[in-house]
Amino acid sequence: MKDLKSLQQLLSALTLQAAVLELAVLAASLLLAYGLVWGMRGRRERPPGVWFGARVYDGVLFPLAALLVGVAGRWALKDLLPLRLLGLAVPILLSLVLIRVSVQVLHTAFPQSVLVRRLERSVSWLVWIGLVLWLTGLLPLLIEEMEGVKWSVGGTSISLLMMVQGALSAGAVMLAVLWVSAAIEAQLLKGAIGANVSARKMAANATRVLLLTIGVLVALSAVGIPISALSVFGGAIGVGIGLGLQRLAANYVSGFVILAEHSLRIGDLVRVDGFEGHITDIKPRYTVLRGTGGRESIVPNDMLITQRVENLALTDRNMSVSTVVQVAYGTDLDALIPQITAMAAGVPRVLARPAPGVQLSAFAADGLELTLSFWIADPENGQGNVRSAVNLALLRLLNERGIEIPFPQRVMHPLPAAPAQPGPALEDPA
Repeated sequence: MKDLKSLQQLLSALTLQAAVLELAVLAASLLLAYGLVWGMRGRRERPPGVWFGARVYDGVLFPLAALLVGVAGRWALKDLLPLRLLGLAVPILLSLVLIRVSVQVLHTAFPQSVLVRRLERSVSWLVWIGLVLWLTGLLPLLIEEMEGVKWSVGGTSISLLMMVQGALSAGAVMLAVLWVSAAIEAQLLKGAIGANVSARKMAANATRVLLLTIGVLVALSAVGIPISALSVFGGAIGVGIGLGLQRLAANYVSGFVILAEHSLRIGDLVRVDGFEGHITDIKPRYTVLRGTGGRESIVPNDMLITQRVENLALTDRNMSVSTVVQVAYGTDLDALIPQITAMAAGVPRVLARPAPGVQLSAFAADGLELTLSFWIADPENGQGNVRSAVNLALLRLLNERGIEIPFPQRVMHPLPAAPAQPGPALEDPA
């Protein structure tokens, strides 16, 4: 209880004048940290990351700058004031730095995970409870009690304190690994375009898996589990993969095969299992496809290896689009077809080479059926809009030339009236 008494003496010795001065120093530290982060962030909004969050004070840089400024102010005023409030503010700011580092690393490593929010609250409560226990002097008592709780596992004495310290050390190691892997992935994918995206994505996934493996080994060592003991579980893991985890392992291996072979690349337009969309991301376990309607499909990588996949942009991103129109019989097609091709070539997004083409595809019941085919180089921007633009231009051309677009007509021929049949003769009543 010595620390609790020292805390009571610290608060009792706090005078109004010293408190106001220390509050002013603390407020100046926060304002200076805010201005420093705002200046480093610049006027342009940066994407959320570990150092900079969605707002100026969301990232790690703001509490870290406030902590450094607060420590500098405390060191500068240590000979002038008793520094009661600043003595409490420094551990509070340090706790805030630990919370923001943990939260930002988790958000960066798992941006779409639902469990991150719950884990964020757990980390916050853990840090704040530890701070309260340290300020009140109960932390040494709790450590002493946890050290007294022991049990024997395999002839080795393990205490509750060893387990808690190992768990905290393992968590710190895993956060550091996730931070480093996320930073390396961001640098690898920065400025990547075209086929280079897939190669960098493969390198980023391989780096993350390697760092996570190293982090798990270090974390197990921190907990107290020897690395040699992992050989005992090697056979069990192999049996588990062979029985129940073979599809999961196949998905991970297939992800690296896809990225290594460049058979599917980020940005390609593919059709698989009846769904057509652009590849927006290739994860180690699955691939994300985004359809033209905005829907997203998560396709296991194993399916992309074992099933038939139509890649509409593997060797050539150009795509052929066609539309059909009918004109009346008797139309001069020799004069009309060159006009249609010239009209289609002038529509935006239609390529001049290969040039548009018109074919007489059928002698329909109502007119001559013409098929207009043209090529586009940006299928990711949609096909229906460019087909609509070509149809509107074709309609204007036919109206200007006075060419009739026939529509189904039905002619009814009435049957001739049947001759009247003479009725039976009536007898004369006389």
